[in-house]
Amino acid sequence: MVRRGGVVTGFDGSIVSAIGIEAPVGGRARVGPDAVAAEVIGFAGGGVQLMGLAPLAGLVPGAAVIADGVDDEVAGGPALLGRVIDGLGRPLDGVGPIAGDVRLPARGRPLRPAERLSVTARLDTGVRALDGLLTFGLGQRIGIMAGTGVGKSVLLGQIARWAAADVVVVALIGERGREITDFVERELIGEARGRIITLAVPADEPPLLRVRGAERAFAIAEGFRGEGAQVLLIVDSLSRVVHGAREVALARGEPGGARGYPPSALATIATLAERAGGERASGGAITLVATVLAESDDAADPVVDAARGVMDGHILLSRGLAGRGQFPAIDL
Repeated sequence: MVRRGGVVTGFDGSIVSAIGIEAPVGGRARVGPDAVAAEVIGFAGGGVQLMGLAPLAGLVPGAAVIADGVDDEVAGGPALLGRVIDGLGRPLDGVGPIAGDVRLPARGRPLRPAERLSVTARLDTGVRALDGLLTFGLGQRIGIMAGTGVGKSVLLGQIARWAAADVVVVALIGERGREITDFVERELIGEARGRIITLAVPADEPPLLRVRGAERAFAIAEGFRGEGAQVLLIVDSLSRVVHGAREVALARGEPGGARGYPPSALATIATLAERAGGERASGGAITLVATVLAESDDAADPVVDAARGVMDGHILLSRGLAGRGQFPAIDL
């Protein structure tokens, strides 16, 4: 196959400008001598603007840019159970390639109101403080609002291990590499790991990959829901997905809004959350549990405020309770 190529005309550290390439927004390309994956995020000055899906280094003016089509599908299905993958679906667990031919739309689509199931059944999490006082419903969207260091990861690990779900998809977005390793080795152990799919996008990955990684996690969960499964989708953290969307939006010239968040970045919360819920046709459901970081423990943080308006319920974790050694540090 012959692909038309272009050349790099500029690079400001985040955005690559190129001419001579024909690709739509969302299209993929290979940039530079190392053929680094990138995605078209906009157009300017008669050329395209690209952002890397991996670190871009060693670029020089005139470096080759080759269009690579539109990657609008992701791998899904039972072959992913028990595996750890990155934001592009590549295995991270050293077990080998992932065998399977299930392909799913990456962006998915929100369920229409008539296609949704009402929340009528409970989801047992295995955490007594939650099941007794803050019961989860199948198909609900729940936010865990907290600052750093108050036990979110441990609570999520307990929910992932003990929840009465057929499939658990855990998306660790923007976490430190050590925290991801600790979470997988300490929390996702035993027989429960066989029903858990872990997607990890460490903090040092490009901001666009945080957004695409979250979309991939939702797409994988939608695939199982379409087969009638009860899916628990854990996103840690939704805030870092929004931070990634903010960096992408600002880089392509969108004006900032509340505390520097462009409207499109905050809209990411609703776009993703609306993909969760119960599906009438299959009888399956995606129950979303997403952590939302309150910067400086500020409950008026724009991401916290936007998530509160979209989620069906939220749980507050208290730094004061955590400081006294009470876990889970749920503030009732």
